[in-house]
Amino acid sequence: MPTPTPPSRVGAPVVARPRLPRWVGEIVAVGAAGLACGLRYALDPVLPPGFPFLTFFPAVILTTYFFGLRAGILCAAISGLCAWYFFIEPVGSFVLNVPTALALGFYAFIVAVDIALIHLMRVAGERLAAERAVTGELYEQQRTMFQELQHRVANNMQFVAALLALQKRKVADDPGAAASALDEAQARLETISRIHRRLYDPARIDQPVGQYLQELCTDLLGATGARNIVCLVDVPPLRFDLARLTTLSLLVVEVVTNALKHAFPGAQGGTITIRLDCLDEGMTALTIADSGPGIPVDFDPATSRSLGFRIVHGLAAQLGGTLTYTNENGTVVRLVFPDGPRTAAA
Repeated sequence: MPTPTPPSRVGAPVVARPRLPRWVGEIVAVGAAGLACGLRYALDPVLPPGFPFLTFFPAVILTTYFFGLRAGILCAAISGLCAWYFFIEPVGSFVLNVPTALALGFYAFIVAVDIALIHLMRVAGERLAAERAVTGELYEQQRTMFQELQHRVANNMQFVAALLALQKRKVADDPGAAASALDEAQARLETISRIHRRLYDPARIDQPVGQYLQELCTDLLGATGARNIVCLVDVPPLRFDLARLTTLSLLVVEVVTNALKHAFPGAQGGTITIRLDCLDEGMTALTIADSGPGIPVDFDPATSRSLGFRIVHGLAAQLGGTLTYTNENGTVVRLVFPDGPRTAAA
């Protein structure tokens, strides 16, 4: 399936207008009012009477548009005073009479409307820019998740193919075990399906690793009917990227499933403990221990023909980790692997 092409505008970088210090706008407002006053004074000989605010309106509009509400109001106030003092009769005074009050009222109404409209336009523009930025981020997240999903599906198809190849070898060595091999393959594929339903559930996308592993183990105990076995998860509040979490989940499922099959014969109860420890030098240790009888002293997992052990070693290799088996009042499986991308859970 091809990667979707981004829309022509959605996801495009949004260049936000830089936030200038407040005093810059105030200085510009004073300068714009002064410039408008000088220009009006220069045009006074060629203008007929009755246009005291002619050059001040553009100054207020431009100041408000480029420097915001505060600067626009300041420019309007200074411009009104300049027009009143220099260009409204009697010139050179702040005498307030009926004609002057009407002129100033007209000016105040016009600049108030202009400033309000420009301010609302600026607010709408900033809101639109913020929404475009959010839309762009959401698109990038969806594109990344889509690419990750494609990668995961391809890897899992390879995993399924390798799993079937291993089962085929098992059947070739023991043709009578064909039904059992198919049952094991079916169980593992169903487990992978459950893992992926959890991984790609939007409600669990930000779930900490510990909570996720606890729910996964609960599913395994329920699927096997092991009511007398307890699974304890002790994991710090961390999150892993999707690829690493998938591989880690498959490994935990395989080891826990093996413990459920072999560590507790009959109706014997017991405990399975899962720990995740952050080590020095960017390493993490995953420890899975059961309270069963433990593995035989002369057992070497590296030379074992068990399909489960080979799957676990393959998954450990995908994580770039080192896998060890020991007896400590039961079987202890320890995987030390590089941290990779991870973040602390909120």
